[in-house]
Amino acid sequence: MINRKHDLPLVQQCKALKIHRTTIYREPKPVKQRQLDLMKLIDRIHMDDPAWGCRKVREYLIELGHPIGRRHCTTLFRKLGIHCIYRKPRTTIPHIGHKVYPYLLRHMEIVKPNQVWAMDITYIPMAKGFVYLTCVMDIYSRKILSSVISNTLDAGFCVEAYIEAVRLYGAPEIINTDQGSQFTSDAFVAAVAASGARLSMDGKGAWTDNIFIERFWRSLKYEEVYLKAYDSVADAKRSIRRYIENYNSIRPHASLGGNTPNEIHEQRTTAPLLMAS
Repeated sequence: MINRKHDLPLVQQCKALKIHRTTIYREPKPVKQRQLDLMKLIDRIHMDDPAWGCRKVREYLIELGHPIGRRHCTTLFRKLGIHCIYRKPRTTIPHIGHKVYPYLLRHMEIVKPNQVWAMDITYIPMAKGFVYLTCVMDIYSRKILSSVISNTLDAGFCVEAYIEAVRLYGAPEIINTDQGSQFTSDAFVAAVAASGARLSMDGKGAWTDNIFIERFWRSLKYEEVYLKAYDSVADAKRSIRRYIENYNSIRPHASLGGNTPNEIHEQRTTAPLLMAS
């Protein structure tokens, strides 16, 4: 988001983005291989058992012969951007001072494309290092409308993905996210407001709201990511983009009556009605 070649001074860019100027001068340090291996393993464990919290994952890692401290495990959970999924008062801790928006999907019938979208973020391991992926999904058709890969967890790549989806398909009635700091940020909230959509956030007892995109993460990782070791960010982008194109246009979904997301999104057939919890 910081453009060092822009006429606007770096200090003013930082002030506009509400980030401290010291962060743009910090030299990134390479992640140690042991930490990368632990992150990949934690990500696999989370995909298999998303209800496991940090403490249980740590105990399992120790049983597997990977000694790890409680705080270190918590740090890796935070760096991975994951949280255990089960019924609880809060799923993601928002940034202090950011507004949390109400949950709008309770008892709502989702009966058409572009009525409700969902967004989430997941961790993507590579041969050396890792990146983050965010996707916009149309809940009715399960179609992935846009995707963006980033090497940081700032709000910029989420804003970019949402704007791209709106450019391609028009704005939804509602966009549903968790309460992560990326989605409560001023930049993301402003992008949603500018599109005319309403922002909904998972709330108390709404633990299954993003279950469809969570299922997509599992399919993506077991059918694509875990089978490959991307040599570069460009390689990861190219390969994941190809997977998403096939997921949308070729792969039939049992929950969609054997149709593809593209067919349902383009209303070439009728999908079953959905009811939000």
